[in-house]
Amino acid sequence: MLNRRQFLQLAATTSALVPVKIAQARSRSLLKPARLKPGAMVGIISPASATFVKEELDIVLDAVRGLGLVPKLGSHVRDRYGYLAGTDRDRAADINQFFQDPQVAALLPIRGGWGCSRILPYLDYEVIRQNPKIIIGFSDITALILGINARTQLVTFHGPHGLTSWRKSQTEDFRRVLFAGETVTIANPKDGDDSDRLMQVKNRIQTITPGIAKGKLIGGNLSVLSGIVGSPYLPNMAGAILFLEDTGENIYRLDRLMTHLKIAGVFDKLAGFIFGQCPGCTPDADYGSLTLEEVVWGHIQPLKIPAYYGAAIGHVENIVTLPIGLDVEIDANAGIIRMLEAAVV
Repeated sequence: MLNRRQFLQLAATTSALVPVKIAQARSRSLLKPARLKPGAMVGIISPASATFVKEELDIVLDAVRGLGLVPKLGSHVRDRYGYLAGTDRDRAADINQFFQDPQVAALLPIRGGWGCSRILPYLDYEVIRQNPKIIIGFSDITALILGINARTQLVTFHGPHGLTSWRKSQTEDFRRVLFAGETVTIANPKDGDDSDRLMQVKNRIQTITPGIAKGKLIGGNLSVLSGIVGSPYLPNMAGAILFLEDTGENIYRLDRLMTHLKIAGVFDKLAGFIFGQCPGCTPDADYGSLTLEEVVWGHIQPLKIPAYYGAAIGHVENIVTLPIGLDVEIDANAGIIRMLEAAVV
């Protein structure tokens, strides 16, 4: 039995250790996956929506082979559970298995859709931390790449999934970052239609607040990211460069999502901000609407941090490969992102 003095001493010692353990967890060094090499094996996963058409899976396999890589299907990749690609535990099990498999160098989702947030509690983050590998995707995969980065400090990648276009420019960007380990500069491409114009019409950048900022790059789909705010699966946003994109949302809904980030304190912590593309994001009001520009400027301009709008990031034809959790520098005047170090080893 402890007397009162012994109990108070023990309680004080224990409470003093808690912040230390939290600080140690937050200060874990950044983990980088190994770069891809020709002939490396890629685990094909289906962490979100189901794939109902067999031909789509065949297309993904051909894309992986076209990259000079060897595809390996997850055990549950053909499963269906309603609109999901199997149960939450089974979808997570494929990810855990591939991180454990020493032959697998990278994990590539077939598609996004919906479902990644549901599997986050079932991932084995210690296994992932002990076996750092490339995992990439966008849209609903935002929850997966952010959750893994938040819990393990592994650099993950916002980039193409299996059913994206894999055209020349997308493939070259993927290779430069993940095969060659280059420190690339990401800027909007010049559209071919603009080559004989006096001015640029497509892929224009608008500066919200001029300046240069440095910080770890965090971001993805606005709807998905907003849904994990307040959970242990959102990375620490202090000093981060946040990028957001979305698709097919009414403007008032985008305002609601950005307001959520604002009142949750996410915006207050940022060093810089990028808004990407939002195809199909239109007003839905009988008597008028804010424009998307007015919504974004209204939330971001008061922060007085370097910020720009119109980056070629999101549900667009060529998906750029962006490192999540890696330090970058942005120039809000020029609309560019510079990687400050290689994302792979």
